[in-house]
Amino acid sequence: MGLFSRKNDDATPAATGAVNPDLAALTGDYTVDPAHTTIGFVARHAMVTNVKGSFTQSSGTLHLDGADPSKSTASIDVTMASIDTGSADRDTHLKSSDFFKTDEFPTMTFRSTSAEALGGDDYRMTGDLTILGTTKPLTIDLEFNGAATDPFGNERVGFEGKSEILRSEWGLTWNAALETGGVLVSDKIKLTFDISAIKNAA
Repeated sequence: MGLFSRKNDDATPAATGAVNPDLAALTGDYTVDPAHTTIGFVARHAMVTNVKGSFTQSSGTLHLDGADPSKSTASIDVTMASIDTGSADRDTHLKSSDFFKTDEFPTMTFRSTSAEALGGDDYRMTGDLTILGTTKPLTIDLEFNGAATDPFGNERVGFEGKSEILRSEWGLTWNAALETGGVLVSDKIKLTFDISAIKNAA
């Protein structure tokens, strides 16, 4: 994704889109570490509370270009049957034909189409999100969380992101009316991304 440097708080703030030349060292191909990555979501339930969930199985690759973040790319695959909301009954319903139809559509995918540096640690990536066989554009606002070498010698980068979608645009239209007005499940869904990726060996 288009990420790629922890900003220097002691330095003069960079102009929007400016890139630290030291970021060239981060340029390369990375593999998303599923054990330290969370793809999450939040939906409003019964108009009064939030239900949070995540997908526990995902895979992906990143190409980071530290000198020119606009050349960075991302590809993410999410196993829909790995959904976890803390309720087995609710998870079963979400996997069913009312929602994700996981037997027919086992994977949700994101393929980036553009990336841009916004200044500091902030980046934006746009791509194609496919759910239930329907593909529509998605823009993710990202914050770079840093780069480090872990105790096993892996070069890691981390970032977090957020976005919002209307699930109905991807054919997720199931709902139930409430006696007091409104619906059981919100159309607007908040998406969250906490990504850790390991640089591939040269």
